[in-house]
Amino acid sequence: MGSMIKVLVAEDMHIVRGALVALLGLEADIEVVAECASGDEILPLAQSARPDIALIDIDLPGKDGLTAAAELHEQLPGVRTLILTSLGSPGTLRRALAAKVNGFLRKDAPADRLANAVRGVAAGRRVVDGDLALAAWDSEECPLTTREIEVLRLASVGSDPTEIAAELFLSAGTVRNYLTTIVSKLSARNRVDAVRIARESGWL
Repeated sequence: MGSMIKVLVAEDMHIVRGALVALLGLEADIEVVAECASGDEILPLAQSARPDIALIDIDLPGKDGLTAAAELHEQLPGVRTLILTSLGSPGTLRRALAAKVNGFLRKDAPADRLANAVRGVAAGRRVVDGDLALAAWDSEECPLTTREIEVLRLASVGSDPTEIAAELFLSAGTVRNYLTTIVSKLSARNRVDAVRIARESGWL
């Protein structure tokens, strides 16, 4: 890697993205080479701009940040990923690590920590917010299977069992069984409560 660290910034809030670009622009060894506002733009932009680091907000329109990070890892493994989030839950960190991200930083971290995180990830280290890492270490594993999470994620946006069944190529009866199991595993009162519990734990 050359002396300049080339960074792509993906953040949908224009003021926040502008602030990130401005902060990184103050660093002599960091150059922002591309910026975008949606997850769908990240891979094409990275293919053309060839950044060293993709700084990605976890909550993006289109593809979410973790999906985009996993896609980058698969198709452009030379681009390292640093996730920014305001959702500092241990479950969210677990999902980020499963997506093979190289760094995970809260948005309320001090400004100097951002530049140091970019440098750390560029140097090949995995950079994770310390307090969050400890919380994730102590936190409960998600009790839901990958399929159950898929079902609950679709239910969380208002899809009914018939629609979920069509989306996942299952029968409506199977989907209802999944939902019953999910509610039971999470000790939830109902489907809405199950969605709340899963979101607060960072599993969705």
